Amino acid sequence: MITYVNGPIAHKTPSFVVIEAGGLGYHINISLYTYTKIEKAEKAKLLTHFHVKEDQQTLYGFYDETERSLFRLLIGVNGVGPSTALVVLSSMNPDEFRSSVIGEDVSSIRKVKGIGPKTAQRIILDLKDKMMKESFDTPTMLSPQSNTQRAEALSALVNLGFGRPAVQRALNRVFAAKPDIGTSEDIIKLALRELSS
Repeated sequence: MITYVNGPIAHKTPSFVVIEAGGLGYHINISLYTYTKIEKAEKAKLLTHFHVKEDQQTLYGFYDETERSLFRLLIGVNGVGPSTALVVLSSMNPDEFRSSVIGEDVSSIRKVKGIGPKTAQRIILDLKDKMMKESFDTPTMLSPQSNTQRAEALSALVNLGFGRPAVQRALNRVFAAKPDIGTSEDIIKLALRELSS
């Protein structure tokens, strides 16, 4: 199995690159996220996923381990193949996608070309728990205290009769605006404003 390819870039487009390594040119499909990271580079080291079908062998490349992990989670969802997974990761960066899944933001995932409402729901259903358990090295991760406060606020707002997905979206906006917010009470007040706007 090919874990990564490291070498000079012989050809580059927003959807694939050719990297020379060991006298061979590797055609590697990439997302727009990866393309923006290597757009001006002459050399690159891409982490890879080697996908084999009966009639085809394809290499997919990723700028970092977070993106590759998300790709592998996505292709494990029924109805999501490698091409669709790459479109998802081209439409949203890893942080945005992870936030959408954990926040149960179906509408954001549905905006991706080729993803219908049922597939969006399935992605959230299949991946939310896995993503919450996995440790992704992203700047949007909350501190343990913030996670506890978020859970308390979520529970309180759901008990008040608000739908869980709407509450998750409101809390995402609250924490995006004020990552170092104080008490659970402050979080609930701000989330209520978001929910009523």
